[in-house]
Amino acid sequence: MKGEVILSERKQEKRNDDNHNDSFAPFISPNPVTSFNPVQRYPKIDKTAFISPFCSVIGDVRIKDNVYVAPNVSIRADEGTPFYIGSNTNLQDGVILHGLVNKRFPVGGKGYSIFIGNKVSVAHGALIHGPCYIGNNTFVGFKSIVYNAIVGEGTFIAYNAVVTNGVRIAPNRFVPPGANIDTQEKANALRRVPADGEEFARDVQRVNQEFPASYHLLFGSHRCSCGMPYGH
Repeated sequence: MKGEVILSERKQEKRNDDNHNDSFAPFISPNPVTSFNPVQRYPKIDKTAFISPFCSVIGDVRIKDNVYVAPNVSIRADEGTPFYIGSNTNLQDGVILHGLVNKRFPVGGKGYSIFIGNKVSVAHGALIHGPCYIGNNTFVGFKSIVYNAIVGEGTFIAYNAVVTNGVRIAPNRFVPPGANIDTQEKANALRRVPADGEEFARDVQRVNQEFPASYHLLFGSHRCSCGMPYGH
């Protein structure tokens, strides 16, 4: 009797192990058909990118190589569209990407609701709302908001800051914690990123660039959402 109980428990553990990753797969889907987005478009995700469990990626979203998307990230191109996320960028836990319909910034001859460049770090709980452009090597701090703005490369946006109202931030500028950059005059007055900020941003990049390959090894082939595989 005791042996049968142990055997039953082992079988249950195996079933749990087999189902573990599928049970918590990300939701990857085309956008729904609406009057303002009448064509369904699927996300395009590079096979080297990693989309964590509990994430949503919806609509016309291009995710480039070695991008890391942490748990509970929402990338929802069902209204404003398209989105672009560049190589080696990381979106950390709880980040939200959404955009307003028919509001875009031009990049390389094409309009984007959200364009995020290469080697960008978007820290926990930040909101990126289109239309917006975020240049290469930018750091967006914890619970910050970027909406209707152009952020130059190498910028460091500290925690709880807001960048909005159509401002353009020059490259390599520092947005202080809790700042509200809602006029061009405020944007023009920003000082350059201090050395410790640059070092912190580099360290965050270094850590997060290891995650996609490492998580692929951990999860193996369990990288599907509702029967729609990605990265193959």
